[in-house]
Amino acid sequence: MSEVGVETGVMIGVLIVEDEPIAAKAHSAYLERVPGFVVRAVAHDGAGAIRQLGDPSYAVDLVLLDMHLPDMHGLDVVRAMRTAGHRADVIAVTSARDLEVVRAAVSQGVVQYLLKPFTFAALRDKLERYAAYRHLAGDVASGQHEVDRVLATLRGHDSSSLPKGMSPESLDAVVAVMRPSTQGLSAAEVAEEVGASRVTARRYLEHLADSALVIRSSRYGGAGRPEVEYRWVGGGSASAHRPETELEQRHHGGHA
Repeated sequence: MSEVGVETGVMIGVLIVEDEPIAAKAHSAYLERVPGFVVRAVAHDGAGAIRQLGDPSYAVDLVLLDMHLPDMHGLDVVRAMRTAGHRADVIAVTSARDLEVVRAAVSQGVVQYLLKPFTFAALRDKLERYAAYRHLAGDVASGQHEVDRVLATLRGHDSSSLPKGMSPESLDAVVAVMRPSTQGLSAAEVAEEVGASRVTARRYLEHLADSALVIRSSRYGGAGRPEVEYRWVGGGSASAHRPETELEQRHHGGHA
């Protein structure tokens, strides 16, 4: 489906809203690799996103929106967008697994929902489906079957979101160890916490590093080569530096 944007000659302008600079940079790099899409701007909080959406020079068609921002919840950004008359579509990006938040996002017109951590392949799949949806939605439907076909382009499975041999459950376990940690952890330390081998833990940590959710650094001390340690930067610990919105308190019970 990546040919859609190229065939139509129309570039889809994207606003990336992500409070973590490293993750925002990675999302931008990912997006620029997908034909038919171009990054118009990057915002690191909700107020910045709303301000940029109000500037017609950005020509934003799609917002890649983190739900956990330092000044407001992502759904508050969507509400402000709609109130101001902004019609850009939204792909929600979050580490939250709360299905009530998913339902709230759908009710606000969010067209896709992407869970952190995600790979380039997962984001590309969402973007290509969205491009196909826009292409088909520009035509006049001759019947119910065509309406169903247009909506079906947004749906699909995420089998490509994790490398072969990796499971969402194990990844969640590693993330659960990394997210609340205030210091870097080695593969051996993570392995001990999740009850896995060091090799397995390192594989998941490298996947998180490739997804820009952790950063690698060298830990020096003692003789021999320095040990690699990993530090969480994916934004899941945002609750430590910002107050929760009423929506988060209601749906998350106080947890990110």
